[in-house]
Amino acid sequence: MIPKTFKEVIDLGDGRTISLETGKLAKQAHGSVVVQMGNAMLLCTVVSSYTPTTMDFFPLTLDYREKFAAAGLFPGGYFKREARPSSEEILVMRLVDRVLRPLFPKDYKFETQVMIQLMSHDDEVMPDALAGLAASAAIQLSDIPFETPISEARVARINGEFVLNPSREKLDEADMDIMVGASADSVMMVEGQMDECSEEEMAEAIKFAHEAIKVQCEAQTRLAEAFGKKETREYEVAETDEDLEKKIHEATYQKAYDIAKGGTSKKERSQAFSDLKDEVLAMFSEEELEEKGKMISGYFAAAHKNAVRDLTLKEGIRLDGRKTDEIRPIWCEVDYLPSPHGSSVFTRGETQALATVTLGTSREANQVDLPTYQGEENFYIHYNFPPFSTGEAYPIRGTSRREIGHGNLAQRALKGMIPADCPYTVRVVSEVLESNGSSSMATVCAGTMALMDAGVQLKKPVSGIAMGLISDGEDYAVLSDILGDEDHLGDMDFKVTGTADGITACQMDIKIKGLSYEILVKALKQARDGRLHILGKLTDTIAEPNANVKAHSPKIITRRIPGDYIGALIGPGGKVIQELQKETKTEIVINEDPVTEEGVVEILGTNQEGIDKVLAKIDSITFKPEKGSVYEVKVIKLLDFGAVVEYIEAPGNEVLLHISELAWERTNNVTDVVNLGDVIDVKYFGVDPKTRKEKVSRKALLPRPERPERKEGGDRNHNKRDDRKPRGDKK
Repeated sequence: MIPKTFKEVIDLGDGRTISLETGKLAKQAHGSVVVQMGNAMLLCTVVSSYTPTTMDFFPLTLDYREKFAAAGLFPGGYFKREARPSSEEILVMRLVDRVLRPLFPKDYKFETQVMIQLMSHDDEVMPDALAGLAASAAIQLSDIPFETPISEARVARINGEFVLNPSREKLDEADMDIMVGASADSVMMVEGQMDECSEEEMAEAIKFAHEAIKVQCEAQTRLAEAFGKKETREYEVAETDEDLEKKIHEATYQKAYDIAKGGTSKKERSQAFSDLKDEVLAMFSEEELEEKGKMISGYFAAAHKNAVRDLTLKEGIRLDGRKTDEIRPIWCEVDYLPSPHGSSVFTRGETQALATVTLGTSREANQVDLPTYQGEENFYIHYNFPPFSTGEAYPIRGTSRREIGHGNLAQRALKGMIPADCPYTVRVVSEVLESNGSSSMATVCAGTMALMDAGVQLKKPVSGIAMGLISDGEDYAVLSDILGDEDHLGDMDFKVTGTADGITACQMDIKIKGLSYEILVKALKQARDGRLHILGKLTDTIAEPNANVKAHSPKIITRRIPGDYIGALIGPGGKVIQELQKETKTEIVINEDPVTEEGVVEILGTNQEGIDKVLAKIDSITFKPEKGSVYEVKVIKLLDFGAVVEYIEAPGNEVLLHISELAWERTNNVTDVVNLGDVIDVKYFGVDPKTRKEKVSRKALLPRPERPERKEGGDRNHNKRDDRKPRGDKK
């Protein structure tokens, strides 16, 4: 018997709906929901342990997976099974995690897993826009403590109109694509890319998304009430001690304030705060530290945070002594590395990124193989954040989610500035060598300069800046070019990239409720001023892209050939193309245009002579003489019945010049007219209908000899042979 289900439907207002259903699947989970839009269906479950961990942080695991079976596909690779998550799945995990995590109680230390999986795919629905809704709805159906329902929505601007949760096909037409995460009261997360939009346009898109999210939050509340809202579980709340808190505050607040006001470097400041903490710990006995050590550390951290925030709000002074809108000193350099195709160093304060550019053919494109999308990227950025960049040493366990997320942000910032006719596959790698605030924005700046240094003809240079916000509800301060500590202690971290004409990408995490759009726009405009300042530093270093790629960089030539000639260029078993690559020291890639069915040949090489040889070979293979045209040919072989000749302009293209077409006079021997190596002119007559072979003629270009005049009354048969034997009698 199918169990009773509970369902809520969200009307998107354009004929599309989103449904939330619970009661049928995964009932042993603490909360489960199926979210459906069209034929796309996601199952989300949440489970939270009833036994607390000993960790000092909230152990939340957010997992999102797209199952290949959902789209009727097999996983790629040797083992036909889904394994580690793709970069695209990790990006969705980050989007949802950043909105959910702050809404759990700060003292909730219970192992919690939110698992979302795509069970059915619809080409008209992008499931990542439904993941946040699914996660929040599952939590609402559980007894896990959680502040308020949230949801996420994608907004695209297509032909000047905002569209909610568009299909991937429609998204290709958009000049703005952002994902917004919010509760009914507050926007909490924004991430996306734009085609040089203004700050006001971005704020309007966020408002549009927020209105849709409010409806989705109401639907979750109705579903939970219909299902039977569970009582929030009780858990052991962290012990508090007001007297202890006051004692630590009085002992440390002013000292922390003075340290913050000192305008020292990160290393000096960290040491000073560490020494201050040691002073606090020395105020207590070993027994007290054993009993209330965590509480003491927590109260010290709170006093430290309040002192830094108050300094900025009251005096407009920041940890390193800067004003709120001041950018740290910047120095840049291009062509730093001799061997990469392009390189640059960007240093801003104590943050430094070294970027390299590598140019290749379509064979080096990044392949994307997902149940929801198959394609390739001809421009991509990889971001590396080693431990030494922050003066630390810790185990390296592959590429982190943070590295994937920051690399993706930089990629979205720059990819719109790569010209559509760029013949190369372009890979940018950013190595973060120092970090104290916004290494992702340093990656954007370093990437811009490295691309220009490599000779990639960027439409416009792009810069990026990380901004912060400190607010006490009445007063607020917007901080330009934030430090790592300001990111941690502030109320908002938002990164904005763009050209001189508008925003190309953004990423925001808002930690306070009810942030007004007026403050948001003000912050974005202050970010624009900082962005333009940084952009000036970049263009002072390299004003425009180099006109050509470097001498040691590969040059790429693209040539289209008729589809019928692809096989001839490749040769049997790849023999022709392999020998050609070896001889010319080039890389040759052949793809078929699915629309025109032409062959698209990419020739990559550092030696122009080798590239020219490949082009000549292509011209030779694809050479097609025109009927009635005259061509210069070379005799390459002599036969009893003619000469094999090769077109001078298409070496390798041969045709038979029949002995009867050498001259008007009778030719007994081919060598009477031509010899091996002779260069002559011939006329092309196309395919002879009798022999069905191509016909060329030398004699057609020679004057035709006149016939001798016939004598009147002459014997018409006087020239006939008369040596025939007389017919004998038959016997």
